[in-house]
Amino acid sequence: MPERKAPHWALWLSVSAGVVLVDQAVKTVIRHKIGLPQSIRVTPFFDLVLTYNPGAAFSFLSTASGWQRNLFIGIALAASVLILHLLRKHAGERLFCLGLSLILGGAVGNLLDRVQFGAVVDFLHFHLGEHYWPAFNVADSSITCGAGVLIWDALRRSKARSTR
Repeated sequence: MPERKAPHWALWLSVSAGVVLVDQAVKTVIRHKIGLPQSIRVTPFFDLVLTYNPGAAFSFLSTASGWQRNLFIGIALAASVLILHLLRKHAGERLFCLGLSLILGGAVGNLLDRVQFGAVVDFLHFHLGEHYWPAFNVADSSITCGAGVLIWDALRRSKARSTR
């Protein structure tokens, strides 16, 4: 059986780039098709909205006076540099790099929003009756899925170590 060659780290960057492209394309359509404070009911539990979140997840620090923009830009840049290093160092670890690539794509997608608009563009809004989940976007979903893949990979590795 031929030996499988480890993927080059540029493959993982293409996954991240794909996330950024999809995220930014969808956000552009939403910004041009939905006005503020318009909401489009898609299902009884899901709306398309246009919101600009100057904070982080769950609107953390969204009411701060503006200093948080530079903080979140700095965090995204630092995380991106670290992830690029890890992708180069561990390019052959497929699940690990897939998780990192999804997180990197999401971080860069939201970073572009912060630089361009001073806030992240959110548009997916789920609710059940009077209970609402904060609006989010493709980049946020990618970060969440990437974190899930990293957890799955860590559990898989832990199980493999414990059975040895």
